Amino acid sequence: MDLAAAYESVIKEARALLPDGVVVVDAHTHLGADEDGQSLDPASLLAFLDQVDPTARACTFPFHDPEREPAYRLPNDRVLQWAEESGGRLYPYCRLNPFEDPVGEAERCLAKGARGIKLHPRAQAFGFGDEAAESIWKVADEAGVPILIHAGRGMPRMDALADLALRFPDVTLVLAHAAIADQGMFASRLGDHPNVFYDTSTFSIFDQVELFARVPAERIVFASDVPYGRPVAALHAALRIAAYAGLDDRQRAALVGGTMTDILEGRARADPQPPRLPEIRPVSGRLTRVNAYVLMAFAAVLGAAPPPDFTRSLPSIALARAACRDPEPGAVGPALERIDELLSAAEQLLAAGGEQTRTAFGLVMAAGVLAATEPLPAAEPVSAAEPVSAAEPVSAAAPLSAAGQS
Repeated sequence: MDLAAAYESVIKEARALLPDGVVVVDAHTHLGADEDGQSLDPASLLAFLDQVDPTARACTFPFHDPEREPAYRLPNDRVLQWAEESGGRLYPYCRLNPFEDPVGEAERCLAKGARGIKLHPRAQAFGFGDEAAESIWKVADEAGVPILIHAGRGMPRMDALADLALRFPDVTLVLAHAAIADQGMFASRLGDHPNVFYDTSTFSIFDQVELFARVPAERIVFASDVPYGRPVAALHAALRIAAYAGLDDRQRAALVGGTMTDILEGRARADPQPPRLPEIRPVSGRLTRVNAYVLMAFAAVLGAAPPPDFTRSLPSIALARAACRDPEPGAVGPALERIDELLSAAEQLLAAGGEQTRTAFGLVMAAGVLAATEPLPAAEPVSAAEPVSAAEPVSAAAPLSAAGQS
């Protein structure tokens, strides 16, 4: 099984949904090396972006680098140099440790061309209710640059960050990983904040879908978290959800690059509109079963010690494929067939092992994207005199295909 061939339908659909002439900007990428064993060099990052489009760009910053002391100076200098050599395709951010001269390091990097600031409160074990955090906000405010903050797994309640954001309404924040650490709190408390954005880099497709029901699409930006994710797969997910939410070409262009470019260039941002998805949405039980096993597959991988063992996902993939073999699939039959094709390819590639397993696992995540975003009509109200029949499936709209219906 060839990996490129397996991804063909995903890439085809992503490109069909990508508006003409848009420059994609990945809001969340890494360069260098991490203590967890991950690494990425600039040539590899650019190659991942080329899979999206030769014009694609990315915001990038250091990992939790073993050579980070003091104050991330060496990793920051590397990223600044690599960005300078990228021909304008990489926007360098400086990574800060609030315990090690954050103001001095921020000012040093901004003077050398840094376009933003990255903070990782889990890796550096810090909070937001002290003078050190506030000093970073003051630097960002004065320089007019965004702060991207880890708001994903491993975080406690993040109310202190919301407090800080409200005290500095002119500072642009990008909450990474769909802000899953406290998505509901952020969406509620920061709903009127003019400069809070959410990036799409997260493993659960439901967290991304829910984001479109909680915050304006104008406040969401595409991100992959490469090398932990892959830009092509992440772009497919973002565009598929955007189509599911009814975004038109102009709005999808903003999501995948236009909004992030406006932030980086200090331009006015589009006025926010109400969230595009309703909080209550119809679901297909057959597709929900598939997605449950996809999430189990991811959990199995996540539960392994670094480096992750993606073959641990195979039993859950087998269960997801079993859910696809429903002899009475109803209106979601075409979607189940396409999902099973992706899972079959993933199964073969993962069983073969090797360096391609991380990328191959992206096919499993793509299967989850299809299962979660298959368009379904609103359910008809049921009267007490007419109970629902288990043999009578909910009908669905035509599936979103590579032709790019939205």
